Amino acid sequence: MADIFKNKIVLITGGTGSFGKKMTEVLLRDFSPTKIIIYSRDEYKQYEMQKQFAHFSDKLRFFIGDVRDKVRLNRALNGVDFVVHAAALKQVPAMEYNPAEAIKTNVIGAMNLIDCCIERQVKRIIALSTDKACNPINLYGASKLCSDKLFVAGNHYVGSGDTRFSVVRYGNVIGSRGSVVPFFMEKKKTGLLPITDDRMTRFWITLDQGVSFVINNFSRMFGGEIFVPKIPSMNIMDLARAIAPECKTEIVGIRPGEKIHETMISEDDARHTVELDDCYIIQPAFHGWGKGNHVQAKAVPTEFRYSSETNSQWLSEQQLKDVLTQWQKS
Repeated sequence: MADIFKNKIVLITGGTGSFGKKMTEVLLRDFSPTKIIIYSRDEYKQYEMQKQFAHFSDKLRFFIGDVRDKVRLNRALNGVDFVVHAAALKQVPAMEYNPAEAIKTNVIGAMNLIDCCIERQVKRIIALSTDKACNPINLYGASKLCSDKLFVAGNHYVGSGDTRFSVVRYGNVIGSRGSVVPFFMEKKKTGLLPITDDRMTRFWITLDQGVSFVINNFSRMFGGEIFVPKIPSMNIMDLARAIAPECKTEIVGIRPGEKIHETMISEDDARHTVELDDCYIIQPAFHGWGKGNHVQAKAVPTEFRYSSETNSQWLSEQQLKDVLTQWQKS
């Protein structure tokens, strides 16, 4: 893949999170950006990240700011070429209890970023989404569905400019902050793992895979696509056995806003979806800015549905153990 980041300025919203730190690491190690701007709210996390990447201090800039603050966001985007939008409020029960906060960050924050990127003539923007945005039953998923639609529609408002917006949607990230993996690792010490429902399945992706997928899509995006990687599923009981085979399990019931299974592409999305070797692409239903042509893509079947319980790829216990070993080394 050509180094499209060479001599470019990249801004990552929510850049001190798990994804932002890994994205920064990969860009600095394998690509040649002029500068990476970390835009986030927590000054202590920025301080810790500055120490982690101290040997790249000439290429990193840290902006304390919130995507809710349009003026500050506009200032931070001055001269920026590419944006990765990773900032979001994500914790499902907390968002059920604090719905207005989810709207302010996940929806209004998305609107602010879109407006500022158009004004600052940023070339390409990829927003991170979630499987919970497909047929959402909780406020987090609903707010991210709104965000996805805002970023897709943002292409309409660019006019004659070159700014383009796309979305990447994937499932649970193994080992990320808030993931069930570190939660189980902690509970392992007690000898008892709480299980919400033994039928539960989820899509799984590693942080490295997620970052690589986002980087690849900067090269092939035309604007308006929702890119969905082909990733494996795993049953929650298999996950528990892989992490702590010696532990007992206890069924505690599904939390508010949770599903038994997750879906990334619904039957209603299928008529706009095409398939490549590594991913599916939900194409925009409206594309007045000019629809791109993914020449090697083929349409999916009419009744296609990409769901964690009917997925053709499954992680075995041993495969997950191998992934966890790599995660703990990193």
